[in-house]
Amino acid sequence: MINITLPDGAVRQYEKGITVLDIAKSISEGLARKVLAAEVNGQVWDTTRAINEDASLKLLTWNDQEGKNTFWHSSAHLMAEAVETIFPSVKFWVGPPVDNGFYYDMDLGDKKMNEDDLIALEKKMNELAKKNSEFLRKEMPKAEAVKYFTEKGDEYKLDLLSNLKDGEITFYSQGNFTDLCRGPHIPNTSFIKAIKLTSIAGAYWKGDEKNKMLTRVYGVTYPSQKELDEYLLMLEEAKKRDHRKLGKELSIYTTNDDVGAGLILWMPNGTVIIEELEKLAKETEVAAGYKRVVTPHIAKENLYLTSGHLPYYADSMYPPMEMDGEKYYLRAMNCPHHHKIFDAEPKSYRDMPYRIAEYGTCYRYEQSGELFGLMRVRCLHMNDAHIYCTKEQFAQEFKAVNDMYLKYFKIFGVEKYVMRLSLHDPAQLGKKYVNEPELWLETEDLVRKVLIETGVPYVEVKGEGAFYGPKIDVQIWSAIGREFTLATNQVDFAQPRSFKLSFTNQNNEPEIPLIIHRAPLGTHERFIGFLLEHYAGKFPTWLAPVQVKVLPISDKFLDYANSVSDKLKKADIRCEVDDRSEKIGKKIRDTELLKVPYMLVVGEKEMNENMVAVRRQGKGDTGVKSVDDFLNEIVEEVKERKEG
Repeated sequence: MINITLPDGAVRQYEKGITVLDIAKSISEGLARKVLAAEVNGQVWDTTRAINEDASLKLLTWNDQEGKNTFWHSSAHLMAEAVETIFPSVKFWVGPPVDNGFYYDMDLGDKKMNEDDLIALEKKMNELAKKNSEFLRKEMPKAEAVKYFTEKGDEYKLDLLSNLKDGEITFYSQGNFTDLCRGPHIPNTSFIKAIKLTSIAGAYWKGDEKNKMLTRVYGVTYPSQKELDEYLLMLEEAKKRDHRKLGKELSIYTTNDDVGAGLILWMPNGTVIIEELEKLAKETEVAAGYKRVVTPHIAKENLYLTSGHLPYYADSMYPPMEMDGEKYYLRAMNCPHHHKIFDAEPKSYRDMPYRIAEYGTCYRYEQSGELFGLMRVRCLHMNDAHIYCTKEQFAQEFKAVNDMYLKYFKIFGVEKYVMRLSLHDPAQLGKKYVNEPELWLETEDLVRKVLIETGVPYVEVKGEGAFYGPKIDVQIWSAIGREFTLATNQVDFAQPRSFKLSFTNQNNEPEIPLIIHRAPLGTHERFIGFLLEHYAGKFPTWLAPVQVKVLPISDKFLDYANSVSDKLKKADIRCEVDDRSEKIGKKIRDTELLKVPYMLVVGEKEMNENMVAVRRQGKGDTGVKSVDDFLNEIVEEVKERKEG
């Protein structure tokens, strides 16, 4: 008998050689019908694989990301089988799952694929899915695998095989399709109920522009047509909310080739949003006991050698500038500068925790192919801060940072979120991670306990920690269900030692502090990109670049419109007058397109009675009010940062 440990800690005994699927059936027939794959001792397996020794087991369904990935990878194989029926001479490269769906790169020879082919492929995939073909795994000696693909004349799979050795090679087959693949796969094709091939693109083999251009076909599949329809509807809505499109339409930001790719130029409207976010952050941080600092955009090479960033992140940093025999780097992170501020004056336990904050500008040389609007840039303004604390203070400080996140979520209407606890990989100690195994386990446990005690939703991910300690990546979902990585909250046990930081404890002895790196609002760039999509450009009044537009019905009422605007401006309300000689209907339509929260229409009646006719973005006419009443209401709305 073997012992199988389930996620809740329960241990069940089974005969050696039992499959994952049979274990699922022993728990519940209903569960077994939903299981797509399983984690066996941390590795994702097919449900048909036999387990021959004691193991930990987690059954994976559509609700698990690894379950979705397995589903979509299997869908890529189903698509490949369909492609072979229409393009018999096709050769395949790789077909991985991606964030929402899958793709497969293929060489069609002298053939071309078009939109009509996608429709035909969808039809064929649906036919093949209904055959309930099992995904069959077969281990293959390398010589036999090489012989198989040599006979097929498939240089792409032979290239993949050149990097593999005996014991690492598996084939998967379903229906009439066989492929070199490490897996895993879903039990059979009947799980795939709804299919949409979304686009055709070109992709260089191995991503190298010197190689042949392959055809890449993207697709997405779901376990039900209803779920697919909901996803496609979300995609259409996402197109309307694309931050790049809205950023241009609303004059938020621009880029310019003469300035450089990934270097954002914030226009007046975007700068208003930045200033409002900074105001919020400063108010929140002052109330939480942070002190503000300002540090340079460059530093000597030795600073980043001491911090350890250069050895780990050199590829992401701009090349050095040499002056007077010294190398200077544009800073890619703020923390080394902050450590020097901590170390500038002696500290005792009475100074702890020591919290310093800065909206620091960082420069990172992202690869050109990875740049994406505001989401991946080369110059970023980070809501950064560092907390230097004792081990005894750590739990309370880490919890306070999490509470700050929750406050921001409430302000911005973020209802769905999860904290990703990123851990180290023991196999990468000394390479990707600082070689301090005991400190890794200790600090990971400290973070885990805080997350459990505070009750926030979290998941653990192995091998994604920062090089100097575990971290939390904050995943949030926009109003239409799109996932974003907002910010990070990191624990650092390495840099205090590297910089020889210390404070005098109650026993009058030097003690090394723990450091918490935190950035609850992330960067201006990524966060404003998120907000553009989250609000569809319709910012709440407190954050809107222009909060009010006064619309005179004709030029006769322009003086009154300006007097209303002046009164609002004196109360720090961002207001403009539409003084164009246009009909009022056009002024209203144009202001709606600019997504200004309030329109005040003024004519003879309003002028004579010192009133304004109020229109609310997206809601239309809300009635006539005195200027003072409207002013009091909007000032309160802005002060409270209401969503409106």
